[in-house]
Amino acid sequence: MASATRPAAVGERVAESDRSVGRLLLVAAGALFWGWLVVSWVNRWLGGVIVPVGQPLVPPGAVEATFAAIPGLAAYAADAAFVVELTPELARGTWLTVVITAVSLFVGFLMAVPLAVSRVYGRFSAWISLGYTELLRGTPLLAQLFVLYYGLNLASYVPGAFSGVFARDVVWVAIVGFTLNGAAYQAEYIRGALESVEEGQITAGRAIGLSKLETIYYVVLPQGLRYAIPSWTNEFVYLIKYSSLAAFITVPELYYRADQIASETFRYTLIFVVTGATYLALVLTASKLMEGVEDRVAIPGLGAEREE
Repeated sequence: MASATRPAAVGERVAESDRSVGRLLLVAAGALFWGWLVVSWVNRWLGGVIVPVGQPLVPPGAVEATFAAIPGLAAYAADAAFVVELTPELARGTWLTVVITAVSLFVGFLMAVPLAVSRVYGRFSAWISLGYTELLRGTPLLAQLFVLYYGLNLASYVPGAFSGVFARDVVWVAIVGFTLNGAAYQAEYIRGALESVEEGQITAGRAIGLSKLETIYYVVLPQGLRYAIPSWTNEFVYLIKYSSLAAFITVPELYYRADQIASETFRYTLIFVVTGATYLALVLTASKLMEGVEDRVAIPGLGAEREE
């Protein structure tokens, strides 16, 4: 019996070692990716204190020579140098992608909470919330952006205090569009989470002297928002990818810049593989970040523990 369990124990240790190595490689790749982005952004904001603005942090010639000297990688030396040349533009585009995603997600969340509460506990306001969420969820996001930009010409109404913050005021139009759309989806996620909280807790809150609003705020929301984190993570991930639609209203985010470079160089496959890898890195970062948030706010003993 002992001899039968010994190979299983060895296999488990090997599997755990492989997982540890995988996590270590993932952390190293993430540190390299975000290190490159942050240094590129800071270099640009400070006027080129590390390298001239618009120049890659690493000389493309050095990268090409390094690849050429490694057997098996020499055939990719020119492609590697070309990718390095793209990094300044990709970093600029990624910055706008991150800003649009972060601002839209945060403001959309602030809108989604009252929308969800109104939908679950309101009367007349429930119909207003329902109409809003069905309208925004039932029409294409790209069509909404077109209406805001081309139909309503929203870029011309950007207040003076906000105009000039970005290179193009159309960025604010994209933020408004993604915020309105994201709020509708987040409201539905939060609504489902609120409805999963037992109704008896509302009664218990009222029994100890809390008003209905106080019961929702102090009893229901703290639990419901915890339940909504997995679904909210999906919205975070979707928003990172859907931010590429802003390119269609001329927002110079990651996809827009990649498409421009591809149109000029005709190296579509290589450019969009690199662009896809950048989006993947952003999505993985968002997923790990939300896993950390979920662990941070979890109540011990409430719900099933996540299996590693």
